[in-house]
Amino acid sequence: MSIVKINALTVPTEQREVLEQRFAARKGFVESADGFEWFELLRPLEGSDRYLVYTRWRDEEAFQAWMNGPMKEAHQRAKGDDSEDSGSGGSQSAERPKPAATGSETWSFEVVQQAPPKK
Repeated sequence: MSIVKINALTVPTEQREVLEQRFAARKGFVESADGFEWFELLRPLEGSDRYLVYTRWRDEEAFQAWMNGPMKEAHQRAKGDDSEDSGSGGSQSAERPKPAATGSETWSFEVVQQAPPKK
């Protein structure tokens, strides 16, 4: 059965819109990954400042391949660590946007049961 990865992001109220805009700008980024099954960004309604990033994968191997490939590369570019920039002679002092979240925790689950909607 599939596996689920949930990233719980602590997001201050003033950064909520920033976080949502950044996810909207990355639409399509994960959807083409081998083994990807589902994505949802869940906004807290009451009593919490934690957004949940829900992804579902065919198996742990598919998730790890994405994390160690496209996801890792994207995070390195965001930090200014990719080799194309480091040798270009360009300014490394350009400010990168600060993270919208102030904390992050990843939860992993295995799907044991599922029920599609009745038709």
